[in-house]
Amino acid sequence: MTFSHSGRGPGSSAVSSRTNSRSENERSNSYDGIENDRMPSRDNVNDVSMRRQDEAEEGLLEKDMTEHHVPEPPSQASLGWTSFWIVVNTLATIGIVFTNKAIFSDPSLKLAQLTFAAFHFFMTWLLLYTLSRPRFAYFVPRRTTIREVIPLSIAMSLNVILPNLSLAYSSITFYQVARILLTPTVATMDFFLYHTTLPRNAIAALVPACIGVGVVSYYDSLPTDDANVKTTSSLGVIFAFSGIFASSLYTVWIKSYQRKLQISSMQLLFNQAPVSAFLLLYVIPFVDTFPTWTQVPANRWLMILMSGIFAALINLSQFFIIGQTGPVSSTVVGHLKTCLIVALGWAASGRSVGDRSIVGVFVAVGGIISYSLVMLRHTARISK
Repeated sequence: MTFSHSGRGPGSSAVSSRTNSRSENERSNSYDGIENDRMPSRDNVNDVSMRRQDEAEEGLLEKDMTEHHVPEPPSQASLGWTSFWIVVNTLATIGIVFTNKAIFSDPSLKLAQLTFAAFHFFMTWLLLYTLSRPRFAYFVPRRTTIREVIPLSIAMSLNVILPNLSLAYSSITFYQVARILLTPTVATMDFFLYHTTLPRNAIAALVPACIGVGVVSYYDSLPTDDANVKTTSSLGVIFAFSGIFASSLYTVWIKSYQRKLQISSMQLLFNQAPVSAFLLLYVIPFVDTFPTWTQVPANRWLMILMSGIFAALINLSQFFIIGQTGPVSSTVVGHLKTCLIVALGWAASGRSVGDRSIVGVFVAVGGIISYSLVMLRHTARISK
C-alpha cells in the first residue's frame, strides 16, 4: 500500500522557506542600516550618495539573483541519498506485495482484511507523527475537522481493502498489471468531474494499455490442469476492477481536498489515516473473520510486522524521492517497480514463457510507458 497512491516535498519546502527567511532578514537589516545612516555630514554627502547608489544596485542584483536563482547541480552526497531512497522504495514496494500475498495465502488471515488495513493505517499515522515532531520537522501538522475528511477516509479504506482482496484472490502478475488501469480511469474521472483533457497522443497510448490488461485478465483467469500454475479467480477480477475504481476516486479526491483545505499531501494523510482506522473499528466485528490468534504461526506474525514496516518505508522513501527528484525520475522508478513485480510474479506463477497472457503483459506495460513519455514531453512543452 502506498499513499501515493506529487514535485517538491515538504522537506524541501521547509528548507526553502528557511532560506528565504534568512534572505529577507538580511535585506531587512541592510535597509535598517541605510535608515540609520540618513544623517551624514555635508562634507560626505557625495560619498554617501554614491555608496547608497552602489548598495541599491547590489540590493537589486541580489533580489534578481534570488528570484531567478538557478539551482546548483546536486552534490555527490545528495545523489547518493537519492539513490539510496529509490532503492529502499523499490525493494519495499516489491516486498510488501509478495509479503501480503504470503499472508493472504493463509485461509485464517484472508478474511481479516479490515483489521489488516487498520494496522497499516496506524503504522502510517505513527510514521507521520514521528516526522512531524520538532526533532525532525519534515512537515508542520495542520488539523482539520473529522467531518471534513470522513468521505476521503472512507475512500482511503476502500483504496486499501479492495486491492488487498484482489491480491488475495488473484496472481501477482494480474494484480500488478491491472493497476495500470488506474491511469486511464483517473483521466476519465478528471474529464467528467473537472473537464480536464489529455493530448490525443496520450489517449492513443492508453488504448493498448487497456487492451493489454484485458488480454491478461482473460488468459490469467482461465482454469488450468497444472496445480503449480497460479491463476486468478473471478472474485479476484471483480475485486481488482472495484479496487481500481476506488483508488482512482481516492486519487482524484486527494487533489480536490488539498485545494479545498489548503494543506499538503502529508498534512492531509496525517489527518485521514487515524480517521480511517477509527471508522474500520466499527465495521471489523461484523465483517472480519478472526483466526485463533494463538494458532497463528510465528512466521505469519513476522510477515505482518514486516508488511507494516514496508508500508512505513514506502511512505518515508516516497517523501524524500518527491523532494529530491523530478517527474522523469519518479516516473522511471514507478515503471521499474511495475516491471520488476510483474517479472517476479510471472516467475513465481509457474507459467511458461510461451503462455498467451505474456503478450497482454508486454502490450499493457508498453502502452503505459508510451503514455508517460507523451505526458512528460507535453509537460515540458507547456513549461517552456
